Amino acid sequence: MKAILDHIGIAVSDLPASLKFFRDELGLHVEASEEITSQKVRAHFLSTGTSSLELLEATAPDSPIARYLDKRGPGLHHVALRVEDIDAALAHLKARGVRLIDERPRPGAEGAMVAFIHPSAAHGVLVELKQPAPRVPLFKTPVRHTLGSVELITLSDGFFRLDGGAMFGVVPRTFWEKRLPPDDANRIWLGMRPLIVRDGSTTLLIDAGCGDKMDAKSAAIYQLDRTYHLDHSLAEAGLSAADIDIVLASHLHFDHVGGFTAIGKDGNVVPRFPNAKYVVHRGEWDDATHPHERNRASYLQENFVPLEDAGVLTLVDEGAEVMPGVTLRRSGGHTANHQVVMIESEGRTAVFAADMYPTSVHVPDPWIMGYDLYPMDTLAFKRAFAREAIEREHLVYFEHDPSLAAGYIREKDGKRSVERVI
Repeated sequence: MKAILDHIGIAVSDLPASLKFFRDELGLHVEASEEITSQKVRAHFLSTGTSSLELLEATAPDSPIARYLDKRGPGLHHVALRVEDIDAALAHLKARGVRLIDERPRPGAEGAMVAFIHPSAAHGVLVELKQPAPRVPLFKTPVRHTLGSVELITLSDGFFRLDGGAMFGVVPRTFWEKRLPPDDANRIWLGMRPLIVRDGSTTLLIDAGCGDKMDAKSAAIYQLDRTYHLDHSLAEAGLSAADIDIVLASHLHFDHVGGFTAIGKDGNVVPRFPNAKYVVHRGEWDDATHPHERNRASYLQENFVPLEDAGVLTLVDEGAEVMPGVTLRRSGGHTANHQVVMIESEGRTAVFAADMYPTSVHVPDPWIMGYDLYPMDTLAFKRAFAREAIEREHLVYFEHDPSLAAGYIREKDGKRSVERVI
């Protein structure tokens, strides 16, 4: 039996005060809140990296948490250990005479199966065993990060699903399904994470998600979830569409630039950010405005052609500096002129990887999307870029990762991983 720390449960009597400390003072992020009606409790999960804190709020005076608070007051309630097979774990403990509260697992928060070990068997500690449901936490909270003299803010335009096989190309499902579990239709959750770059005088937005123009049929196909979207995220960051000075495209696929335009009051499609100029690589613009059978479904003209009509479009070439310290760098591969965005300030570098590394799971060189039009170009760029990112400690932003917004690529014994920063 192998168990690792999943979370620490804390009984709270004053949720706003608890959130003020753990969220506002310590900077932890609320990943999810859920009411477990069978236990008459509401659970709030705050990420701490590989584990979390679970704030437990009673929803009825006769709930177990309410009784605990009456008897002991707020504080540590239990320690939860994650196991791969909860039935086997319980059988293992029962065979060794360990006293259990639950001899059989029962449903818990986040769709997990749980069971509790009696405190008398664990030296006074209430221990929960948890077998997580095969799901991916969807991380959406705007987060600020300082890079030299520049402020970076990762945002969210919601989530959608794409076919897992297409997202990982020739990589077998058995290799990736534990990291990004697919649904019954083999689709995996993906995020849409635009990035704000601010230097005190200029506010730049890189990509803008899919926006709100998608028809109902397409939204159903992609299982689009924009219950939380870019306007919400900007507002939480203290910004609005009118505050954006420059909007930059990594490339012109719908899930990156659908939010560049919106339907105006007169029913026409107009630029979404009224005070911004829009910057697009010239070669990418040429490809997007002359689509072919392979890329036509991703290049939706209403997302970018109205920018030219409105006179707010600026086309640039390879290596263009969009604002001080922010330059385009061609990766190719995904599209012929796909760009990553290099952000440099005071000797530090961050990289908006767009679809070169769509998720943190794609950091191995050969893990390349089936969507890439030129996969060998992707491979060549990844080989060179990975060495640079590891050796120079570039902070990499993963636009489509549903759970991890940014981190450092590490390598040990030939294996790569991502050290989470956001």
